[in-house]
Amino acid sequence: MKELDCRGLACPGPVLKTKELADTGAHEISVLVDNEAAKENVSRFMTNQGFDVTIEAGSGGFIVIGVKKEECETCRIMSDAELGAEAKKITVMITTDRIGFGDDELGLKLMVNFLATLKEMGKDLWSLIFVNNGVKLTIEGAKPLSSIQELERSGVRVMVCGTCLNHFDLLDKKQAGETTNMLDIVTSLQVSDKVINL
Repeated sequence: MKELDCRGLACPGPVLKTKELADTGAHEISVLVDNEAAKENVSRFMTNQGFDVTIEAGSGGFIVIGVKKEECETCRIMSDAELGAEAKKITVMITTDRIGFGDDELGLKLMVNFLATLKEMGKDLWSLIFVNNGVKLTIEGAKPLSSIQELERSGVRVMVCGTCLNHFDLLDKKQAGETTNMLDIVTSLQVSDKVINL
């Protein structure tokens, strides 16, 4: 078992350290983290990399343990074929809870209407990324929350910056999307065919 102590590392440090170790071919990894966002980010990264993940309470935080699953050749070929058949990928990156400058009430109404209308993109809409003040749109009581949840149910990937949620002390109030890190965000932007920034 390879062990990492990632306490005190800012996002995306714990995920990057875990990735470095996974890239060496490690099949069993134990990562000690000291906050909820890091726990979720490391856990999701390991799961996406084919690890079975368990989480235990550890000294000053959480221990995320990943054991690599064996992947059959048929599954790998099927996954590659599915990747080749993907539709156009549009990502919308939302950095604020309002559209434009001037009147804040109008800006919020515009954002609510924008998010409610995004479904008209159909299957081309691949992911939504919420960072900075934009994460406030994903918490309980937010006016556009139901539209975001509807998009998520339809298959749109909704990513919410964990560092931003922690900064605003909103991690426990998030009601839509997956808590994510900058590595996931950068990777999603890289593989998108088009990025719309707000």
